[in-house]
Amino acid sequence: MTIKACVPVIPSLDLNKSLRFWVDGLGFTADQKMEQEGRLVGCMVHNEQLYFWLNQRAGDPIPEAYNGIGLYWTPANLAKTREHLKQLGFAVSETEERDYGQTEFFLTDDDGYSHCFGVATKA
Repeated sequence: MTIKACVPVIPSLDLNKSLRFWVDGLGFTADQKMEQEGRLVGCMVHNEQLYFWLNQRAGDPIPEAYNGIGLYWTPANLAKTREHLKQLGFAVSETEERDYGQTEFFLTDDDGYSHCFGVATKA
């Protein structure tokens, strides 16, 4: 058996709001949009290598103590990625060199999910 891909499903309370992070922030393309009664309820976001399905989540916003999905991103340029997200108004943490050899920053998106952006710390 060979698995060729895995597409994570990311629940969202407001897909149009979430697309600002995924498309404007990370540069993904949104397509395969599904609507229900004129409201966006699902779509694929992707680049050349990565695919995610954003899906309308039922219920209330995620509670503050919720620890759901967490994504670790490895951008080509950590500083440029951080500055770009900051300019879009996302609350990004300071960049820190960790003792385990990574330089990272964090942000929490509008759905309450944690995103860590990191690269190997240069010696």
